[in-house]
Amino acid sequence: MDIEALKHQLRGDVSTSKRHTHFVWPTGETMLTLSLLNNLERCVSDVLARGVPGDLIETGVWRGGACIFMRALLDHHGDPDRLVWVADSFCGLPPPNSLKYPADAGMDLSNVQGLAVSLEQVQANFAKYGMLDDRVRFLKGWFRDSLPPAPITTLAVMRLDGDLYESTMDALVHLYPKLSPGGYVIIDDWSRRGGSIPCVKAVLDYRAQHGIEDPIQVLDPEIHYAWGAFWQRGEKRRG
Repeated sequence: MDIEALKHQLRGDVSTSKRHTHFVWPTGETMLTLSLLNNLERCVSDVLARGVPGDLIETGVWRGGACIFMRALLDHHGDPDRLVWVADSFCGLPPPNSLKYPADAGMDLSNVQGLAVSLEQVQANFAKYGMLDDRVRFLKGWFRDSLPPAPITTLAVMRLDGDLYESTMDALVHLYPKLSPGGYVIIDDWSRRGGSIPCVKAVLDYRAQHGIEDPIQVLDPEIHYAWGAFWQRGEKRRG
């Protein structure tokens, strides 16, 4: 498996992804920049090298590219046992519940058709790269419904791309307690506006509520509209 070539294949034609005044959907299976894919590779490779127990998950997968990449990394490193969990509504983002989650007010992306990719299409994308097998598990539904009963026991890497406060908080509440010490949390959306971004506010609120002080590292600071961030869970387990 040529991991470097796979990164470029998954990204497709990124030259058309942003043109002056309007957005054009990328042709590939992921919107991740090369630096974000490199970070995902480093995190997964590190937990495999150190034997950190647990599976890999992404919440909010779009066309499935990041999950396909994680599944390929397991083969690349010869890991025979871990699972990749693919969690998404497969019908786009939910309408914001701004009464319960005021941070989501004005963030209605539920009608953005480009964000709605069916389960069947994501599965076809996995098959296109030869990565659709019984070690890939799909969790369909809103995170508040699909994550609580999910048969996940332990995680080593969790990548969150829920955009909204509600979606991000749901993922943290139901998944972070399962993250092994030494494992990684990767947040797709980080921004210069910090806590004014709904998903960033959810992350900061959750960390404050649970006394999480592990340092956040920011990725892609040269991109003005969105960055990325991650942290490694400390050895002391906190709820």
